[in-house]
Amino acid sequence: MTDDNERSSADESYADFVSRSWEGYLRVARLLTGDPHRAEELLQDCLVRLYARWRAVSRRGSPDAYLRRMLVNGNVSWWRRRRRESLVAEPAERIGPSPVSHHDDELRRALLALPRRQRAVMVLRYYADLPEREVAAVLGCSVGAVKTQNSRALHRLRGLLATDSQGVR
Repeated sequence: MTDDNERSSADESYADFVSRSWEGYLRVARLLTGDPHRAEELLQDCLVRLYARWRAVSRRGSPDAYLRRMLVNGNVSWWRRRRRESLVAEPAERIGPSPVSHHDDELRRALLALPRRQRAVMVLRYYADLPEREVAAVLGCSVGAVKTQNSRALHRLRGLLATDSQGVR
């Protein structure tokens, strides 16, 4: 009976975690993938895998960090499998369901123009508001590598956004 109670408690805590964090992680996945459908699929796949390890992950007290790592790794794996396909410069649909201002749309396009690793650093650092140390842990690299990728991404974004705002492509 104790095992059933423990399972029920774990199921409830997992359901609470998912309902509390779904929207935020869906936005992170959308920013990582640039595609709303692929983002939802990525998040669902990661949540299914997280559920299988929920007891161990929740006991360590790190389900957020674990899920962020799964999202980044899942996105990288997807890119590796499709490395040879030609990609479209812009997704067919908007990232979010709400109306997007011109500046938000500009920033989204500029983020999508970044290499995957730089985009992941930017999303985790500024959207998910993680410190450099946690971004490094999620991406499996050093803090110095995060700083380098962040610096390069900011430099590239400045150039892309300056070009867009001047109307020159």
